[in-house]
Amino acid sequence: MAERKMNSLLKCALILFVLLSIILNIIFIGIHSNRAPKCSVQGGHPLQSKHDDRSLLFADLTQEEYLQVRQYMLRQKDLGISNSQLAKPSDNFLFLIELSLPKKVDALAYLDNKGSKPTREATVVVFHGARGYIREYVVGPLPNPKYYRDVTTERHKTELPINARTVTIGEYALLFQFFETEVFSKLERLMKESFNVDQQKKLNAFEQMPRGVRSGDRKTWVSFFRDMAGMYIHPVGFEVLVNHESLNASSWKVERLLYNGQYFDTVEDLKQKYDSDSLKKIVYKESPDYGSLKPRNKPTEIGPQLFYPKGRRYSVRKNHVLYMDWSFAFGLSSLTGMRVFDVRFRDERIAYEISVQEAMSVYGSVTPGMIITKFLDSSIGIGRFAHELVRGVDCPYEATYVDTYRYIDVPVPVLFRNSICIFEHNTGQPLRRHFADFFHNSYGGMVNNALVFRTITAIGNYDYMWDFIFYQSGSVEAKVHATGYISSSYLVNDNRKHGHQVAEKVLGNIHTHFIHFKVDLDVLGVKNIFETKDMEYVNVSLPWMPDRYAMIPQLVEHQLKTEQEAALRYNTKTPRYLHIASNKNNRWGHHRSYRLQVFSFTGDHLPESQAEERAMSWARYKVAITKHKDTEQTSSSLYNQNNIWTPAVDFSKYIEDNESIEDEDLVAWVTTGFLHIPHAEDIPNTVTVGNGGGVLLRPHNYFDEDPSIHASDGVYISPDSKDSCDNNKIACLAQEICSPNLELFTYNGFDGVMKFDDWI
Repeated sequence: MAERKMNSLLKCALILFVLLSIILNIIFIGIHSNRAPKCSVQGGHPLQSKHDDRSLLFADLTQEEYLQVRQYMLRQKDLGISNSQLAKPSDNFLFLIELSLPKKVDALAYLDNKGSKPTREATVVVFHGARGYIREYVVGPLPNPKYYRDVTTERHKTELPINARTVTIGEYALLFQFFETEVFSKLERLMKESFNVDQQKKLNAFEQMPRGVRSGDRKTWVSFFRDMAGMYIHPVGFEVLVNHESLNASSWKVERLLYNGQYFDTVEDLKQKYDSDSLKKIVYKESPDYGSLKPRNKPTEIGPQLFYPKGRRYSVRKNHVLYMDWSFAFGLSSLTGMRVFDVRFRDERIAYEISVQEAMSVYGSVTPGMIITKFLDSSIGIGRFAHELVRGVDCPYEATYVDTYRYIDVPVPVLFRNSICIFEHNTGQPLRRHFADFFHNSYGGMVNNALVFRTITAIGNYDYMWDFIFYQSGSVEAKVHATGYISSSYLVNDNRKHGHQVAEKVLGNIHTHFIHFKVDLDVLGVKNIFETKDMEYVNVSLPWMPDRYAMIPQLVEHQLKTEQEAALRYNTKTPRYLHIASNKNNRWGHHRSYRLQVFSFTGDHLPESQAEERAMSWARYKVAITKHKDTEQTSSSLYNQNNIWTPAVDFSKYIEDNESIEDEDLVAWVTTGFLHIPHAEDIPNTVTVGNGGGVLLRPHNYFDEDPSIHASDGVYISPDSKDSCDNNKIACLAQEICSPNLELFTYNGFDGVMKFDDWI
């Protein structure tokens, strides 16, 4: 009997289990049947060319290559190199390893199947503190190096003094220790009463550059800020000038101090006057957290998102990108940042190299920390600070993200995940369009879809967003936008001649932003000329009324034939059309060329009478055209910031020899940027809108017609084909299985058009 009851219970349990399973499956199927299937990851647009491993000629060093070079250099006993991250200034420190670019003539021969592959090599920078100089070495061949070669004087035509070195992490550690023992510990009462600083609470340091006023100086004014979010806009009114010229930290000393607008020669002098109440004191007051970027209101929504209805229409393999008619190789220099090579449109090379060169700022202030400040970011490392990009904010969620490795001021190569992003996006406006109202009614247009290659570098307070944009019209744009925090100083004597007050006792300091790009265009080869075009009004007799005259605009064209002619200074009138042109003509008899169209709102350049100006002499020119030389690879240098008075690279010397630029391999050096007068809306963060500049490279008579007319994104609508998908793929977008919930496409544009036939 008990056994029967047990069997009945088991049967009931089994039936209940089956029924429950059926119900759960029905619910599961119902839930998932309402979900739109994911879009295919496969591209619906066939690639128009194939990936080419010759792009690896320009690829950044791999992790393995970095390690091979590092180990090889450490084995060279005659060099006595250390790679400790806390190496002292007196050590021989291996500071930098990165790709050594091949000579252009060898690279072109290899890329065009006319020559062998150039030897892959690395550049190594060693700060020889024990010997009192800096050396650059070329190490190769990679991946198994067998030689190193000193190329310092070959590249820089001079020796590099040890004081030209960048401040390393090891030197920073010694500086922070110096401030603790020689300043803070001796001013405990002042630090507590003025800044609420004790063993638990600290101040943050922000150094200013250059480090002194003459060659050989290494004397740095360090300003101190509250340890809060956005520290750069929380100055406390305390600054210290430290002399750290000696390679022995025990010889460093404080030379001056600034407290609440008052100068003191020694720490002891400041302490004595503070304790005796014979100075104007700063009384600590808690500061509101106005520098935080935490949203003031809780985010509740997600804005528009990018999606690919039939998968991505571009492809990234290794360091090579294909997109529609475009292809290019890419890299990320630790020093100069983003760069692309062998840029081709329809398989014709448009540019050999487009790259970031320098980001420079000159500040105004009454306080010493910023009064002479001139930042040259490549001397710190622009690409060095390309950190991971935030998916969906820094770049679209569906962008392709690329990892990079770097070796700069570290003991081993460091991986920076997702530090480059690549995506195609709709710019939100048509690339071209026309609605034909009169006579022949039709609509023709094309959305401006473009490929963006991006990285963002956060160098101290400022974040620079670098974009190279590839358009389907054959144009490519290099541009930058600035965001991040402004630099500020403690407001003393209510002095607002150098900016605007942005918070209590905080002055946002006026400053310039100058950005330099290198554009090595090869227009149908390396034999190019530089042309300018503009307009002028001429008084013309009317052909049908010879006694009547009218002012008519007329085309003015010139060819500039030397480097000095083509060095277009920022303070002179510049022709509005600038062209790198080939000696070949299009169908209509005009030189096939690419135009350089510069977008810029820079402030005034530092007067050339200033000794520091030589280190940034590239900013004298809106555009400068030079003959290509492998020895003129960059417009600035790792060493220009800390030896600003005797710079390793003085760009103006590239122009001094005044070489011919007629039928030569030409390089355009482009300056852009903006003047920044900080204002209340820069708190907490400077927005990108309006804060940037760039250069657009546009085909000008290069083609016989606009190449985008052949692009697959074109749309054509006629009155009898308003709903047809034949020439308008957008009309069927709402029917795509993986598209969002879209309204059906309709078009009523031909209603109300002028019909001349009705009037006849």
